[in-house]
Amino acid sequence: MTTLYIDADACPVKDEAERVTTRHKVPMKLVSNGGIRPSRNPLVDIVVVSAGADEADMWIADQAGRGDVVVTNDIPLAAKCVEAGAQVLRPDGSALTGANIGAQLAMRDLAADLRAADPFRQGGGKAFTKADRSRFLDALDRALRVAVKEQR
Repeated sequence: MTTLYIDADACPVKDEAERVTTRHKVPMKLVSNGGIRPSRNPLVDIVVVSAGADEADMWIADQAGRGDVVVTNDIPLAAKCVEAGAQVLRPDGSALTGANIGAQLAMRDLAADLRAADPFRQGGGKAFTKADRSRFLDALDRALRVAVKEQR
């Protein structure tokens, strides 16, 4: 059965994802180290993993596969899920696929090297916008339709 997995720590689109999964009648798992507000929606399951680096990521990577959709900004997690056959979306609606995940991993590593070489280099990406939220809703709707068809 198709499942939507959300890397829930700091995910800005949990409510939007719940609306879309409810419309498609697809179960959703919000995975985090804790602190996630419970939902009354019977399709939404809160999964609390033990505290520790990458515990939520490891749990999702162990569960997700063909016919599932994963929402994350974590590139190594995305790579594992793509390899397992899951569709992966970022909260801004952009897809991480077999065609682009290698470049994304390389960019992540380059950015880490640049930050390590220059301690004054400040991180921080662009702000999350209404347009990002809208792109996410559209991308998730399409991804769930494809995932459900894959499961048939």
